[in-house]
Amino acid sequence: MTYPAANLPLLELRNLYVEYLTPTGPAQAVNNVSFSIGPGEVFGLAGESGCGKSTIAHSILRVLRPPAVITGGNILYKGVDLLELDEMEDIRWAEISMVFQSAMNSLNPVIKIADQITDVIITHQKVSQKQARERAEELMEIVNIDKRLLDAYPHQLSGGMRQRAVIAIALALSPSLMIMDEPTTALDVVVQKDILQQIEQLKTQLGFSILFITHDLSLMVEFSDRIGIMYAGDLVEMAPARDILNRPLHPYTQGLLTSFPAITGERKRLTGIPGAPPNLIHPPTGCKFHPRCPYFDGNEASPAPALKEVLPGHWVACTCRDMDLNR
Repeated sequence: MTYPAANLPLLELRNLYVEYLTPTGPAQAVNNVSFSIGPGEVFGLAGESGCGKSTIAHSILRVLRPPAVITGGNILYKGVDLLELDEMEDIRWAEISMVFQSAMNSLNPVIKIADQITDVIITHQKVSQKQARERAEELMEIVNIDKRLLDAYPHQLSGGMRQRAVIAIALALSPSLMIMDEPTTALDVVVQKDILQQIEQLKTQLGFSILFITHDLSLMVEFSDRIGIMYAGDLVEMAPARDILNRPLHPYTQGLLTSFPAITGERKRLTGIPGAPPNLIHPPTGCKFHPRCPYFDGNEASPAPALKEVLPGHWVACTCRDMDLNR
């Protein structure tokens, strides 16, 4: 597949809308979301469960299942709109791969690891079974697993090894973009750190970009270059990772950061975020976060805030952001 020759972002979402069709009406799972990922960049997407993170990931690969439907927008990969392609065979795994949530659920429990890796290779490349096996052995070494475990079944591997095997499958065809959807959620913190360090080394070595999805904002800050914060289908804040950590502007982002205890420094009582995410079939009017917002002024008729650049490289959708900028 050929692409236009231009200095373009590797991936760009423009005004993406995704709905889940239900008997009582459509649920707006992704609402007018736009962001881009540059070559070699790690872009983090954070937010509570159900905010639309995984829906965006599945939209990029066009693997959404009914009742989900993309109702608007563009998904540009190297300048080509993926939503206009008749088929995605040349894109999936060869150009964009994905590490899905829960490695045990991603791997077929009755097929050996070797067959699951070589299947990806043979499907996309004209190679022999022997060549595919050799490539699988290389991939196992890349992700620090003994190649003898290629002949093991998923249940014979530890949780961390299964996660590495899934990453090996995602790397099989040397993609330019890897989508990682909650890749370490089911693992203990020691294994989490080990795997993320390895992914960072692989990114440096192989040069791919990453869309990193998690609800754990503290983990994301350490791993990402830029971060987007989602709430109820909306992108409410986007900035360099350190700016999100040191100067969060949206009240929702501030609430997420105060939900995690600090390892060092003064001990503080965790406050969290009161209330619950809204019903996406009948969302609140105006700002969707206003029922939970500590700064809400009581004006429910206020229009939904648009995402605007309020500081260099720092975008936020909030009608009360001025009070934070003046601090």
